Amino acid sequence: MNRERGRLLSFIREKFKMMAILLRSIPTIIVVLFVITLVSMNFLAQFTIVNLPWLALNAGISISWLSFLSLDIVSKHFGLRASNILSVIAMFLNLLFALIFLLVSKILNIEELDLILGGQWSILLASSLAFLLSALTNNYANVFIGKKIKSNPDSAKAFMIRSYISTLLGQIIDNFMFVFLAFMVFSYIPGATPVHYTLLQCIGCSIACAFIELFIEIIFSPIGYKVSKKFKENNVGQEYNDLYNKE
Repeated sequence: MNRERGRLLSFIREKFKMMAILLRSIPTIIVVLFVITLVSMNFLAQFTIVNLPWLALNAGISISWLSFLSLDIVSKHFGLRASNILSVIAMFLNLLFALIFLLVSKILNIEELDLILGGQWSILLASSLAFLLSALTNNYANVFIGKKIKSNPDSAKAFMIRSYISTLLGQIIDNFMFVFLAFMVFSYIPGATPVHYTLLQCIGCSIACAFIELFIEIIFSPIGYKVSKKFKENNVGQEYNDLYNKE
């Protein structure tokens, strides 16, 4: 029993050590942008900007592409395990911020603030589940496609191919899971955000948003490629890559 407990503690310490090395290896601006994007998406998702019988879009579409571009950069330079770890860390930080905001809304009991934060639990839960599934899909697809590209895998073309395909897959899953859970499953529960979508709107939203977000990423992906290229040229995060990146 003591031996098993020792192995478990050693395993946990090793994982925390890996996480600490990763967080100091990834440039701060990437981590900050990624986390801020997730937190902001929760608030923006409560506001519908298009509401048609066959399509509904929320304001979260304006910045959601940035989270996937950030993951593509991390996947390219640090590998699959690093992008998965970052996704999980960001999700827990998102949960922490949402809990703080919810407590603030309840403690202050300000009606205007409660309108923004009061139904946050349903958005938060749907967003967390959808994001984790879509992020893992994006990360695995990005790395898998990258391994299949044998000719000049570090070229701009290769970066674009792996980014576009993985982003499209990830965004479809993220959008559908989020709107289905938040606005069909949870929205009828007391205290949830009272926004209701039909199944047709969920499907239309997941497809339309995915292509809109893909289009936006196509515009900004050259920046992502240049950032990734600079990372490699300057040996950014060499400590993590030397110790853990075997891909």
